[in-house]
Amino acid sequence: MSSKLKKAVSELEKQFNVPLSEVKKIIKDFHGEMSRGLAGQKSSLKMIPTYVDKPSGGEKGKFLALDLGGTNFRILEVELRGRGQLTPVREKKLVLDKKYVSGKGENLFNFLAHCIKDFSKEPRSIGFTFSFPVKQTGIAEGRLLHWTKDFSAKGVVGKDVVRLLSEALLRSATYNKRIAALVNDTVGTLAAHAYHDEDCDVAVILGTGTNACYQEEVNNISKWRGPIYLSDRMIINIEWGGFNKLRSTPFDISLDNASENPGAQILEKMVSGMYLGEIVRFIIRGLINKKIIFKGKNIPIFNEPKGFIAEYISRIEADRSPGLLDVNAFLKNKGIRNSTGEEREALQKICHLVSKRGARISAAALAAVLTKIDPKLLRVHTVAVDGSLYEKHPNFAKNIRLTLQETFGRRALRVRMALAKDGSGRGAAIIAAIATSL
Repeated sequence: MSSKLKKAVSELEKQFNVPLSEVKKIIKDFHGEMSRGLAGQKSSLKMIPTYVDKPSGGEKGKFLALDLGGTNFRILEVELRGRGQLTPVREKKLVLDKKYVSGKGENLFNFLAHCIKDFSKEPRSIGFTFSFPVKQTGIAEGRLLHWTKDFSAKGVVGKDVVRLLSEALLRSATYNKRIAALVNDTVGTLAAHAYHDEDCDVAVILGTGTNACYQEEVNNISKWRGPIYLSDRMIINIEWGGFNKLRSTPFDISLDNASENPGAQILEKMVSGMYLGEIVRFIIRGLINKKIIFKGKNIPIFNEPKGFIAEYISRIEADRSPGLLDVNAFLKNKGIRNSTGEEREALQKICHLVSKRGARISAAALAAVLTKIDPKLLRVHTVAVDGSLYEKHPNFAKNIRLTLQETFGRRALRVRMALAKDGSGRGAAIIAAIATSL
């Protein structure tokens, strides 16, 4: 490796390293933000009450789950049999036409209502996963704060989305369906896994975006001003992507300044799949501009916003061949035909530094949540995890586990990480069952 490239990579190692001392500082700062958020004070963590506790495992019946979070709308019927047993009965996916995504909100909800009516004629309670920013004000109430993901349907922002869908169901003469719960996908992930694992009290999403939720004592939610609540515990939606007590590199600052929401979602911008590729892109582009790597060529994947994505990081880090032959094939396919072995090695190392930092920050935040519940980690805790980054990246899950071991020592054996899929479907149906029984 040339002296300039070697020196640049060495400097990056220092910038992206998260030593144990920094992990412990993140845990302490995260605890402070959690406490302030629960008290209704200014905090980078929203700590949103969800008005629901985790399931007992004894819930029974057939329920519908709706999942609206992108250009597909999914309807799922689930049968809960008790004792943690769950059977998906049937499922249907529908593609949303652009006229619904960007037209009148009333037309969007009318379309959803007609899909529900066609899917099931039987009386059913519904869990509605609505994966957009919502201020939840009840178990089946929540106002849309703003659209994301290219949605712009008019007349919806500021409105209760449950009421909008309920009114559309009435317009379609669907009188035997009731929306029992409005569900966040992270909360759904916890519910789906906790239905058959009583030790599950935390859920984390590590994919394109990131978030976490956990089971909190109601007495600790000092900002709680809601209606009478029968359980002594409640799931809290942390919205941990907003945590901002983190050390930034110049590349993080460049990414944040170029983003659609400067100054917001700082943890998410260091951890989630949506942004990891951009951090690598900013680093490599800087090295190219300094003529330190790839002969200073103008390379589209490093020059165009979002040209380098998280899937590329996974592929590059997964290559264990002598000379990094797959990395070479990847670069050739992207127009870099004469990379050297040292350049490929440097690219792989940079991808590793960025993803490892993301995993260690994730682990620190998770350690904070676990010790908020159980300060000395005396009990077994199952953490339900969903998301492509955790599932498919070759090192992300391993680096989280190693960081927890470094932080907790032997007590890390009491933390069980469990891959949990389809919280937006199965979890929503389970929460509908909980809400129906209240």
